[in-house]
Amino acid sequence: MEDGALSANSAAPEAARPATDAAIGIFGGTFAPIHHGHLRLALELRERLGLSQVLIVPAAQPPHRLAPEISAARRLSWARLAIGSEPALAVDDRELRREGPSYTFDTLQELRYEHGANKPLVLLLGDDAANQLHSWHRWRELFELAHLVFVERPYEPPAPARELTAFLRGRRALGVAELQSRPAGLWFAASIPPLAISATRIRQLLAAGRSIRGLVPDAVIESLTTEDIRALTHDEDPAQD
Repeated sequence: MEDGALSANSAAPEAARPATDAAIGIFGGTFAPIHHGHLRLALELRERLGLSQVLIVPAAQPPHRLAPEISAARRLSWARLAIGSEPALAVDDRELRREGPSYTFDTLQELRYEHGANKPLVLLLGDDAANQLHSWHRWRELFELAHLVFVERPYEPPAPARELTAFLRGRRALGVAELQSRPAGLWFAASIPPLAISATRIRQLLAAGRSIRGLVPDAVIESLTTEDIRALTHDEDPAQD
């Protein structure tokens, strides 16, 4: 398979045992609302990639879509409710504390400063994000700050821009161990068992007055107010969910 193609190996990657000095995963999004698909992706990749932890980073002002009507503070509170006491996950609120658009470059730059030059950082991206990566703010420089792992969605083959495909040539990690052996600069493709849940579908169910039980953590469901549901169902842009 071509080195620049965003596709996982035919065999599932081996699970790696996290070490105390292992890489940290970063998983950003609007999370409007956060759901079990988000959580399962973070947990699955934490195990498969041997990450010490995955940071869930809600975007305050998403640069590539209209901001959700539901507030960033509310989405942050849902993320905290969703992970509960799970030690493999942590919620990072830096994009709410920072003014201006929530650029991934800025977040990775801050994390690199905090963790030092040698700590492996791994940015987790769905195929939808990968397909738009070439339009992101300072996207080439993301590879100077972290590794990028592209996660295939069920039934949605990746379609990256030729500009991105050309840039990725020669940068593919041969395996999980290589991601752990250096702080940044590589990419890797991963597939996880299908769990076809989307925030768009959840908002549609809420708009129709139907149950979202089983799709969204119970703690989040029980916190929903009438105003939350009104704001969520007003959002119709599915991008970056």
